[in-house]
Amino acid sequence: MFRRAPGWPAVHSDGPVLLRPYRRSDAVAWSEVRRANRDWLAPWESSIPGDWDDLNSPATFRWMYRDQRRSARTGEGMPFAVCLYDGGEERLVGHINVGNIVRRAFCSGYIGYWVDRRVAGRGVIPTALALVVDHAFGPGGLHRIEINIRPENRASRRVVEKLGFREEAYHARYMHIDGAWRDHIGYAMTSEEIAAEGGLLARWQRLRARTP
Repeated sequence: MFRRAPGWPAVHSDGPVLLRPYRRSDAVAWSEVRRANRDWLAPWESSIPGDWDDLNSPATFRWMYRDQRRSARTGEGMPFAVCLYDGGEERLVGHINVGNIVRRAFCSGYIGYWVDRRVAGRGVIPTALALVVDHAFGPGGLHRIEINIRPENRASRRVVEKLGFREEAYHARYMHIDGAWRDHIGYAMTSEEIAAEGGLLARWQRLRARTP
Protein backbone atom coordinates (compact mmCIF):
# COMPACT_ATOMS: atom_id res chain seq x y z
CA MET A 1 0.00 0.00 0.00
CA PHE A 2 1.32 3.44 -0.96
CA ARG A 3 1.79 6.13 1.65
CA ARG A 4 0.48 9.45 0.42
CA ALA A 5 3.21 11.95 -0.44
CA PRO A 6 3.05 15.38 1.23
CA GLY A 7 0.50 17.56 -0.52
CA TRP A 8 -0.85 14.93 -2.86
CA PRO A 9 -3.43 14.50 -4.29
CA ALA A 10 -4.88 18.02 -4.31
CA VAL A 11 -7.35 20.27 -6.13
CA HIS A 12 -7.10 24.07 -6.22
CA SER A 13 -9.02 26.81 -7.99
CA ASP A 14 -9.28 30.56 -8.33
CA GLY A 15 -12.02 32.05 -10.47
CA PRO A 16 -12.32 30.03 -13.68
CA VAL A 17 -8.90 28.36 -13.25
CA LEU A 18 -8.91 24.84 -11.82
CA LEU A 19 -5.92 22.62 -11.02
CA ARG A 20 -6.53 18.92 -10.45
CA PRO A 21 -4.79 15.56 -10.86
CA TYR A 22 -5.00 14.07 -14.33
CA ARG A 23 -7.64 11.45 -15.11
CA ARG A 24 -7.45 8.56 -17.57
CA SER A 25 -10.36 10.17 -19.39
CA ASP A 26 -8.21 13.25 -20.20
CA ALA A 27 -6.39 11.40 -23.00
CA VAL A 28 -8.37 12.75 -25.95
CA ALA A 29 -8.60 16.34 -24.64
CA TRP A 30 -4.87 16.41 -23.79
CA SER A 31 -3.96 15.09 -27.23
CA GLU A 32 -6.20 17.61 -29.00
CA VAL A 33 -4.67 20.55 -27.13
CA ARG A 34 -1.10 19.37 -27.64
CA ARG A 35 -1.55 18.66 -31.34
CA ALA A 36 -3.28 21.99 -31.95
CA ASN A 37 -0.39 23.85 -30.30
CA ARG A 38 2.59 22.30 -32.07
CA ASP A 39 4.05 25.60 -33.35
CA TRP A 40 3.37 27.29 -30.00
CA LEU A 41 4.94 24.60 -27.77
CA ALA A 42 7.60 22.72 -29.75
CA PRO A 43 10.29 25.47 -29.67
CA TRP A 44 10.37 25.39 -25.86
CA GLU A 45 10.18 21.69 -25.03
CA SER A 46 12.94 19.13 -24.58
CA SER A 47 13.99 17.29 -27.73
CA ILE A 48 12.39 13.86 -28.06
CA PRO A 49 12.83 11.94 -31.33
CA GLY A 50 9.60 11.26 -33.15
CA ASP A 51 6.64 12.82 -34.91
CA TRP A 52 4.76 15.48 -32.90
CA ASP A 53 1.35 13.89 -33.46
CA ASP A 54 2.64 10.48 -32.35
CA LEU A 55 4.36 11.94 -29.30
CA ASN A 56 1.13 13.67 -28.32
CA SER A 57 -1.37 10.93 -29.06
CA PRO A 58 -3.92 9.51 -26.59
CA ALA A 59 -1.69 6.43 -26.32
CA THR A 60 1.26 8.62 -25.27
CA PHE A 61 -0.96 10.33 -22.71
CA ARG A 62 -1.72 6.97 -21.10
CA TRP A 63 2.02 6.33 -20.68
CA MET A 64 2.51 9.85 -19.28
CA TYR A 65 -0.44 9.38 -16.93
CA ARG A 66 1.09 6.23 -15.42
CA ASP A 67 4.51 7.87 -15.08
CA GLN A 68 3.13 10.97 -13.41
CA ARG A 69 1.00 8.95 -11.00
CA ARG A 70 4.14 7.07 -9.98
CA SER A 71 6.11 10.28 -9.41
CA ALA A 72 3.25 11.76 -7.38
CA ARG A 73 2.95 8.67 -5.21
CA THR A 74 6.68 8.60 -4.48
CA GLY A 75 6.78 12.33 -3.72
CA GLU A 76 9.01 13.19 -6.68
CA GLY A 77 6.40 15.30 -8.44
CA MET A 78 3.07 17.11 -8.19
CA PRO A 79 1.52 17.08 -11.70
CA PHE A 80 -1.65 19.07 -12.33
CA ALA A 81 -3.98 19.41 -15.28
CA VAL A 82 -4.78 23.09 -15.81
CA CYS A 83 -8.47 23.48 -16.61
CA LEU A 84 -10.68 26.43 -17.37
CA TYR A 85 -14.35 26.79 -16.62
CA ASP A 86 -15.68 28.33 -19.80
CA GLY A 87 -19.40 28.55 -20.46
CA GLY A 88 -20.13 26.30 -17.49
CA GLU A 89 -17.95 23.47 -18.80
CA GLU A 90 -14.52 22.31 -17.69
CA ARG A 91 -11.88 22.40 -20.44
CA LEU A 92 -8.30 21.15 -20.23
CA VAL A 93 -6.05 24.01 -21.37
CA GLY A 94 -2.59 23.28 -19.97
CA HIS A 95 -0.25 21.55 -17.60
CA ILE A 96 1.85 22.50 -14.57
CA ASN A 97 4.13 20.27 -12.55
CA VAL A 98 6.44 20.52 -9.58
CA GLY A 99 9.15 17.98 -10.46
CA ASN A 100 12.56 16.76 -9.35
CA ILE A 101 11.47 17.22 -5.75
CA VAL A 102 14.21 16.68 -3.18
CA ARG A 103 13.28 16.56 0.50
CA ARG A 104 15.34 16.57 3.73
CA ALA A 105 17.65 19.60 4.06
CA PHE A 106 16.91 20.83 0.51
CA CYS A 107 13.07 20.78 0.25
CA SER A 108 13.12 22.10 -3.29
CA GLY A 109 11.56 21.40 -6.68
CA TYR A 110 11.41 22.66 -10.26
CA ILE A 111 8.25 23.91 -11.95
CA GLY A 112 7.44 23.47 -15.61
CA TYR A 113 4.26 24.48 -17.42
CA TRP A 114 2.55 25.01 -20.75
CA VAL A 115 -0.78 26.50 -21.85
CA ASP A 116 -3.05 26.37 -24.87
CA ARG A 117 -2.32 29.37 -27.08
CA ARG A 118 -6.06 29.91 -27.48
CA VAL A 119 -6.31 31.04 -23.85
CA ALA A 120 -2.88 32.70 -23.51
CA GLY A 121 -2.94 36.23 -22.15
CA ARG A 122 -5.98 35.63 -19.95
CA GLY A 123 -4.06 35.12 -16.71
CA VAL A 124 -4.48 31.34 -16.70
CA ILE A 125 -0.84 30.35 -16.21
CA PRO A 126 0.06 33.12 -13.72
CA THR A 127 -2.93 32.03 -11.64
CA ALA A 128 -2.00 28.35 -11.98
CA LEU A 129 1.61 29.09 -11.03
CA ALA A 130 0.54 31.10 -7.98
CA LEU A 131 -1.78 28.29 -6.87
CA VAL A 132 0.94 25.66 -7.31
CA VAL A 133 3.60 27.65 -5.48
CA ASP A 134 1.29 28.25 -2.52
CA HIS A 135 0.46 24.55 -2.49
CA ALA A 136 4.12 23.54 -2.72
CA PHE A 137 5.11 25.86 0.14
CA GLY A 138 2.10 24.82 2.22
CA PRO A 139 0.81 21.22 2.14
CA GLY A 140 3.66 20.23 -0.19
CA GLY A 141 6.25 21.05 2.48
CA LEU A 142 8.77 22.69 0.13
CA HIS A 143 10.99 25.68 0.87
CA ARG A 144 12.31 26.62 -2.56
CA ILE A 145 10.98 26.59 -6.13
CA GLU A 146 13.07 26.97 -9.27
CA ILE A 147 11.97 27.70 -12.84
CA ASN A 148 14.35 27.63 -15.81
CA ILE A 149 13.35 29.36 -19.04
CA ARG A 150 15.03 29.98 -22.38
CA PRO A 151 16.05 33.66 -22.78
CA GLU A 152 14.05 33.87 -26.02
CA ASN A 153 10.82 32.76 -24.34
CA ARG A 154 9.66 36.24 -23.41
CA ALA A 155 6.06 35.23 -22.68
CA SER A 156 7.10 32.67 -20.08
CA ARG A 157 9.68 35.03 -18.57
CA ARG A 158 7.03 37.72 -18.17
CA VAL A 159 4.90 35.29 -16.15
CA VAL A 160 7.57 34.58 -13.53
CA GLU A 161 8.90 38.13 -13.43
CA LYS A 162 5.55 39.75 -12.73
CA LEU A 163 4.93 37.21 -9.96
CA GLY A 164 8.22 38.26 -8.34
CA PHE A 165 10.53 35.32 -9.01
CA ARG A 166 14.18 36.28 -8.66
CA GLU A 167 16.48 35.95 -11.66
CA GLU A 168 19.54 34.31 -10.11
CA ALA A 169 21.47 32.34 -12.72
CA TYR A 170 22.35 31.92 -16.38
CA HIS A 171 22.71 28.27 -17.38
CA ALA A 172 24.74 27.89 -20.57
CA ARG A 173 23.72 24.98 -22.82
CA TYR A 174 21.38 23.78 -20.08
CA MET A 175 18.94 21.52 -21.96
CA HIS A 176 18.55 19.95 -25.40
CA ILE A 177 15.55 21.69 -26.97
CA ASP A 178 14.44 22.04 -30.57
CA GLY A 179 17.53 20.29 -31.90
CA ALA A 180 20.31 22.00 -29.92
CA TRP A 181 21.68 22.63 -26.42
CA ARG A 182 19.92 25.79 -25.28
CA ASP A 183 20.82 28.36 -22.63
CA HIS A 184 18.34 29.01 -19.82
CA ILE A 185 17.76 31.73 -17.25
CA GLY A 186 17.24 30.44 -13.73
CA TYR A 187 14.53 31.97 -11.54
CA ALA A 188 13.78 31.04 -7.93
CA MET A 189 11.60 31.84 -4.94
CA THR A 190 11.63 30.71 -1.31
CA SER A 191 8.70 30.48 1.06
CA GLU A 192 9.96 33.40 3.19
CA GLU A 193 9.72 35.77 0.23
CA ILE A 194 5.93 35.59 0.05
CA ALA A 195 4.94 34.62 3.61
CA ALA A 196 4.31 38.22 4.72
CA GLU A 197 2.03 38.79 1.70
CA GLY A 198 -0.23 35.88 2.47
CA GLY A 199 1.12 33.75 -0.36
CA LEU A 200 1.79 34.13 -4.07
CA LEU A 201 -1.87 34.00 -5.08
CA ALA A 202 -2.59 36.96 -2.81
CA ARG A 203 0.31 38.84 -4.43
CA TRP A 204 -1.00 38.03 -7.90
CA GLN A 205 -4.56 39.09 -7.01
CA ARG A 206 -3.34 42.45 -5.70
CA LEU A 207 -1.26 42.95 -8.84
CA ARG A 208 -4.25 42.22 -11.08
CA ALA A 209 -6.43 44.60 -9.07
CA ARG A 210 -3.92 47.41 -9.70
CA THR A 211 -3.66 46.72 -13.44
CA PRO A 212 -6.14 48.72 -15.53
